[in-house]
Amino acid sequence: MIALAVAVILLVSCYLYGTRTFKYWEQRGVKHDKPKPFVGNNFLGFLFKKSMTQVANEMYWKYPNERVVGFFRATKPELIIRDPELAKRILITDFDYFYKRGFTHEKTVFEPLMQNLFFAEGDVWKLLRQRITPAFTSGKLKAMFPLIVERAEKLRARTMAAAVEGRPLDARDLMARFTTDFIGACGFGLDADTLSEEDSAFRKLGIKIFKLEVKDIIKIMLKQMFPDMFCNLKTWIRVQSDVDDLVGEILRKRNHKPIGRNDFIDQILECQMKGTMKGESIEKRRPDGSSEIATLDLDDGLIAAQVFVFFAAGFETSSSATSFTLHQLAYHPEVQKKVQDDIDRVLAKHGGKLSYDAVKEMTYLEWAFKEGMRMFPSLGFLLRKSTRPYHFPELNMTIDKNMKIIIPIQSFHNDPKYFPEPEVFRPERFDPEEFDSNNKYIYMPFGEGPRACIGTRLGLMQSLAGLAAILSSFTVEPAPETKRIPTVDPASSVVQSISGGLPLMFHQRKK
Repeated sequence: MIALAVAVILLVSCYLYGTRTFKYWEQRGVKHDKPKPFVGNNFLGFLFKKSMTQVANEMYWKYPNERVVGFFRATKPELIIRDPELAKRILITDFDYFYKRGFTHEKTVFEPLMQNLFFAEGDVWKLLRQRITPAFTSGKLKAMFPLIVERAEKLRARTMAAAVEGRPLDARDLMARFTTDFIGACGFGLDADTLSEEDSAFRKLGIKIFKLEVKDIIKIMLKQMFPDMFCNLKTWIRVQSDVDDLVGEILRKRNHKPIGRNDFIDQILECQMKGTMKGESIEKRRPDGSSEIATLDLDDGLIAAQVFVFFAAGFETSSSATSFTLHQLAYHPEVQKKVQDDIDRVLAKHGGKLSYDAVKEMTYLEWAFKEGMRMFPSLGFLLRKSTRPYHFPELNMTIDKNMKIIIPIQSFHNDPKYFPEPEVFRPERFDPEEFDSNNKYIYMPFGEGPRACIGTRLGLMQSLAGLAAILSSFTVEPAPETKRIPTVDPASSVVQSISGGLPLMFHQRKK
């Protein structure tokens, strides 16, 4: 009997622990699905049967008349924003309440690779952003552009080989190789040549970063279900040594000094040579309310973290966006013809050569690319975390400190309230004369506000150059095995990906 009583007490205790927060949204009058013990509303997410973008999108459409929707990731309450005005306030107006990205638990053990511009929090993020921003000026991008052109020529050569043989190419893999090659050259100063080498070590590193193993999945689940107990589990340990070795070798070859190559490593080394970073703290204040002075040294560990995110974020997002755009053009030959006419017109004006100025003039190509990102944004959601309690007056509701906020970009982009007939691929939506300026805080494929993607212009130029290189020489069509509506990989993490790739046929154009 004693053993039975103990077992009952343990079961009841476990149940109470696994449901202890489940009245949170009910007490605040926020609609939400009924959560399950320990997993909350994220059971399929934990099983990697639905990505976070898919989960947020489902909740968005389930409660069409709500401005916000409650959600439980395990036992942790989170808030999904359905109102663009509230999204704007969180991302911009009241940014000082929401400057944290929110991908790490406040007690998580220090991970060197997480100290990058995307994941870093507080003063580390602010000081890095201030110091690194000048590396992405238009002048710096223009200086990098010859590196893009070199890779674009290799992209054309790889595509030509498939076109001659009449075999399909996976557009996702093709564009991932192009962006990996470019980032290898532009970010690391290396000739990765992933477009020629099937088993390129650099391409393998890119795959390794985003491919989760079973042990990684278990770590993520434990950290979300029992954050205080398992906060010391490291997520990026599997690639830490690979990145450290690669960056360390590059820095040694350059003797820790810029070599005039105008790549990202040069820009970072220039930042390091400027000495200690200083600025007003976003986290700490003096008794009189003024900000303390925060400092940070850009050591080799921080350099490795920035190069890591430059590589990971750059190649995955751009390859996702460009390949999906090619997929849509394959099914819309009339739009593809307009894009090719636009490219041909501009190249004729510039002597047939791709250049920074030429790509800037390809306006219809840019509209088509933006439309592709509207339909399938690489980042399907934005995440923020409150730094202190925050009150929503129109909802008469206050959230606590450390509340995660989900802004469902995919849902905004495909809501007919903002984009009529959202399922139709129509680049003219982005004609400045037609684009609704009120949609600025609805269409946000690169984020918005102080934490928007620092490499937006570089990513745009790289992507447009790759598309121009392909479409100036080839026409794309669906392959026999191509799915009209691609299947999203439910195991996608921050960046969305497609299951099974995007096979397409590439036919050489007759000019």
